[in-house]
Amino acid sequence: MIEYKIAANEDIELLMRSRLEMLRVVNDLSDDYVYSDEIVNESRDYFLNGDHVTVLAIDGNEAIGCASMSFMRIMPTFSHPTGRRAHLMNVYTRNAYRRQGIARRMVEMLIDETWKRGATEISLDATVMGRPLYESLGFVSSKECMVLTR
Repeated sequence: MIEYKIAANEDIELLMRSRLEMLRVVNDLSDDYVYSDEIVNESRDYFLNGDHVTVLAIDGNEAIGCASMSFMRIMPTFSHPTGRRAHLMNVYTRNAYRRQGIARRMVEMLIDETWKRGATEISLDATVMGRPLYESLGFVSSKECMVLTR
C-alpha cells in the first residue's frame, strides 16, 4: 500500500534520494553519475530551509514518487492581493509505478496546501508526458511570461 505524506526535515534522506533519482532519470544520466557538490548541498539546504512543501509517495521504506511546491512572495497586485505565488516542480514517479494515479494524488495534495497558504497562482514547467495530467487538473498554457536567464 502506498503512503502519501508531506515531508518533514526528518525525511531529508528520502527527499535527497528521490530528488537525485528524479534528476538522473529526467536528464537521462547514468546510474553512477556523480552530482556536483553545489547541486547536492543546495538541494539539501532548500529541503531543510526553503519555503516549500514536498509530498512523498512511499512504498515500504522507499520513496517511489515526489512532488514539490515552491513558494514565493511578490508585490501584491489586484489579481494576486496576497503576493503569494507558487511553482510546482520535481513531480516524479518511478517508472514501475506510473499510470496508477500517484502523481495526481501528490499534486492534488500540493494544490490543496497551496490554496490554504493563501497563494493565488501556481505555475509549472510541464514535460510532454506531464502535460495531460496538469491539463486534467485545470492548468492552462500561458503566454504572459517572459524570462531572462543568466
